[in-house]
Amino acid sequence: MDNAAPRCVKLTPSAAQTYSGKQGFDYFEGIAAETVGSAAICMHLLTIPPGGRAKAHLHASHETAIYVLEGLTVMYWGPALEHRMEVGAGDLLYIPAGMPHLPFNPGPGPARAVISRTDPHEQESVVLLPELEHLVP
Repeated sequence: MDNAAPRCVKLTPSAAQTYSGKQGFDYFEGIAAETVGSAAICMHLLTIPPGGRAKAHLHASHETAIYVLEGLTVMYWGPALEHRMEVGAGDLLYIPAGMPHLPFNPGPGPARAVISRTDPHEQESVVLLPELEHLVP
């Protein structure tokens, strides 16, 4: 889309359009610079299976907004992952840039969410924090 005029684009999610994120989850590729030419936002769909757990990480330079469609997740957050938050269907969650976090799905069913970020290249500022992994049971 470098030299093309801006255009509206519709995407329909399918299993064939997923990618594996550094965080350890698979995402529907959705709205991103790579898929639709967005300049300042991305939007993905995420399904976390029961027992699924992300790697401890932060997004160095972009904010995250999440809307949970289905299920329940638990997220540990803070410099030492010292805070615990339950997030369920119908909840909205904001994660500021630079905030360490680690979400997981305690089950019994899948958790599904819409995730939006202020970087059109969602994986660009993901920083893994393996030194924090042992802090979450």
